Amino acid sequence: MTKRYGSILALDRVDLQINRGEFFGLLGPNGAGKTTLISIIAGLVRATTGRVSIMGHDVVADYRAARLSLGVVPQELAFDPFFTVRETLEFQSGYFGLSNNGAWIDEVLANLGLISRADTNMRALSGGMKRRVLVAQALVHKPPVIVLDEPTAGVDVELRQTLWAFIRRLNREGHTIVLTTHYLEEAQALCQRIAMLRAGAVIALDTTRALLAHIAGVQMTLRVRGTVPPSVLAHRIDERDGALVLRLAQPEDVGRVLAECQAAGCQIDDLEVGRADLEDVFLQLMAERLESERIPALATA
Repeated sequence: MTKRYGSILALDRVDLQINRGEFFGLLGPNGAGKTTLISIIAGLVRATTGRVSIMGHDVVADYRAARLSLGVVPQELAFDPFFTVRETLEFQSGYFGLSNNGAWIDEVLANLGLISRADTNMRALSGGMKRRVLVAQALVHKPPVIVLDEPTAGVDVELRQTLWAFIRRLNREGHTIVLTTHYLEEAQALCQRIAMLRAGAVIALDTTRALLAHIAGVQMTLRVRGTVPPSVLAHRIDERDGALVLRLAQPEDVGRVLAECQAAGCQIDDLEVGRADLEDVFLQLMAERLESERIPALATA
């Protein structure tokens, strides 16, 4: 599937098959094409070439059945300010032709911590509570496929725990979950398979376990004062809040790095050593892709 906006290539021959009952992660930096892909899946945007089907229903030719099979939690907070939480979910049920849906609405409200706010006007809710309602709206018709676009962006820890407990339960009951998130620890904990996008193209697609095996060694986070020697900077993969994040081939390299820093006169303020995680994989794959894009450009120049 390809999507162009004029001269801009938003999606470049994306080819994915997400299995029924799978918990699937869709990761990538801002502008990678994740939201465009979700918009095409939801039938809000049409692909330039290619096709999408949900549970066997083409999102264009058989859009009614496709939309009945899908629930999308959007990234943006969009709501109708004239209704209470319960009224919002009742109207949402009506859009899908559902009547007498009160028992399921009550269950969704309870599982998302919204029972006490059921009769509260949407305008009076906090941002986190509004996001809970967006999740409830996506689930109100019990769709077999649920797409979560940054569902925990900017929300509190309580909502994250409540949401993931409920989503895990739905996944165990057979619902297919597609998740986009910038919280890579969530993707690592939840997703069975992951696709990584950059510049509209899929650059990695594998099980979470296989992706983690892509990187061996250890990760070392180092906060120092002074000039860090080039031999240490050669291991840098990221910088976070003034701290260097290094990838080392083996645990024995930790002592060598510390010795090199001390020999250069650096003052070590903080140190953390751990195993490589999904964030390491993500950073390495993005860096490799960027390098592969840079080399042809240099050759052309």
